[in-house]
Amino acid sequence: MTYSKKQPLKRILYIQYTNPAGYPPLEHSSRILGNDGWEVLFLGTGAAGANALKFPPHPQITVYQVPFCRPGWRQKLHYIRFCLWVVMWVLRWQPQWVYASDILICPLAYILTFLPQVKVIYHEHDSPTTTPDSLFMRWCSQGRIKLASAANFSILPNQARVEKFVSQTGTDKPVFCVWNCPYQEEVYHNQPLKKQDEVWLWYHGSIVPPQIPLTVVQALATFPCKVKLKLAGYETIGHRGYIQELKTFAHNLGIGDSIEYVGTLPKRSELLQWCSQCDVGLSLFMKPTREPMTGASNKPFDYLACALPLLVSNLPDWEQMYVEPGYGLACNPEDADSIADALRWYLEHPTEMRAMGERGRQRILDEWNYQAQFQVVKNQL
Repeated sequence: MTYSKKQPLKRILYIQYTNPAGYPPLEHSSRILGNDGWEVLFLGTGAAGANALKFPPHPQITVYQVPFCRPGWRQKLHYIRFCLWVVMWVLRWQPQWVYASDILICPLAYILTFLPQVKVIYHEHDSPTTTPDSLFMRWCSQGRIKLASAANFSILPNQARVEKFVSQTGTDKPVFCVWNCPYQEEVYHNQPLKKQDEVWLWYHGSIVPPQIPLTVVQALATFPCKVKLKLAGYETIGHRGYIQELKTFAHNLGIGDSIEYVGTLPKRSELLQWCSQCDVGLSLFMKPTREPMTGASNKPFDYLACALPLLVSNLPDWEQMYVEPGYGLACNPEDADSIADALRWYLEHPTEMRAMGERGRQRILDEWNYQAQFQVVKNQL
């Protein structure tokens, strides 16, 4: 008689001092691992403006969150309690891997690298772009540098950020580039019938001036009742009231009915369902305000998954990645006339517009999906 050896439990703990549901790559990677038999546990917090975001249920994935705490001295105590809570879970649950995924958690993740039998991954979604202006953030930045060399490997969302990360931290550990692509099963196959005499623009994410500038609304005024905009997402702490500002600006231009805000949608499935009903996806970034975003921004990938062609900023890397292969058009987001020119082309070429979206959808299915991107990480686990 033979006996089979009991397989050891595969456990991975995700930690982040924010709402993990605000980061689609965390949802995708955890589902990939959960489907592969891993037990997955998330420890996070709430997040200002993004508290409503939730992961879809999965039998292998558990999410625990403590409430969001506003900045101030109470938040310092909140952070300490959160770190102690995480350490307690690590000692009790004994995961093989800890997956740290924001700069605020770097000091704690670095400490965890000293624990035996625990391996640490660092995934940096948003790289720091300014010099730390507080003692706490300087401490986190130092933790980031130390973690880069102590973690088993790190993940960044495009090659430019990989190179910058290596230069800033001096790490000699592996650093992998994993684009923020959608889950393959999120790609839409049955496209709804759409009106041929109007174009609906779609945007989702944080609703802030650098990504939805007022020039977009000015451009809509060029085509009253013909080109409209749907928005989904949330305001950030620094731009409270911006959704109302957009609506008021549109009303003053006489196109108040051309903007529709559908709210903060808790699940990505709802988000992509709304997206699939529109015609063109907006992914605009004002030039000097952001770090390299191609590959890092999930928006264009999400739009293409729903067969929406793109309207992107006329930056060289964006044009090379999305415009030259025929997945969209580029414009100057600071110039309403430039935006209007691109919208006019889409309005006058509906067949070509659909074909561009379909080319992009096929690229997502074949290559630009998270299963393909995350394979390099799975090989390390």
